Amino acid sequence: MGRRFRGESRNKVDGKGRVSIPASFRRVLEAADPNWTDGLNPELVIVYGDHRRNYLECYTMEAIAEVDEKIDAMPRGSMQRKMLQRLFHGQSYPTNVDETGRLVLPAKLRQKIGLEGEAFFIAAGDTFQIWKPETYDAEELARTEAWLDELPEDFDPLMLLDDPQPGGPAGA
Repeated sequence: MGRRFRGESRNKVDGKGRVSIPASFRRVLEAADPNWTDGLNPELVIVYGDHRRNYLECYTMEAIAEVDEKIDAMPRGSMQRKMLQRLFHGQSYPTNVDETGRLVLPAKLRQKIGLEGEAFFIAAGDTFQIWKPETYDAEELARTEAWLDELPEDFDPLMLLDDPQPGGPAGA
């Protein structure tokens, strides 16, 4: 298991769709790109997915290879394999970080999530997400707070690491 993305950041998006990636995120992308060497720009894959997805999920090359291996192991011709291929192969955008540490997000991807002047980056283990800040606050932050509010006052989320069953506390 490689390095993980950690933290969150808000960065400006210019009129051409260029946005700086947090420096610590760039280090993880470099470490998880088997073709990267000093002086090259690390590659990644942005999965934008279906109409229900209101964010862009950015996969390291190692992380997307793991997803690809799992899809490839499914029965050829199965509906599940076809749908996952469409979501992860078809509805994705392979790209790289530019020389100045920025991503260039095409208009199609920016329009899909309503991204304009600012992007919100949040780590998600071996991926990171790019959100329109207002959408993140209204949807994800609110969902996290609602989930926490359902738990007992003295509940420590670390307890879930010892009991990761789907039927754990509050539908964890």
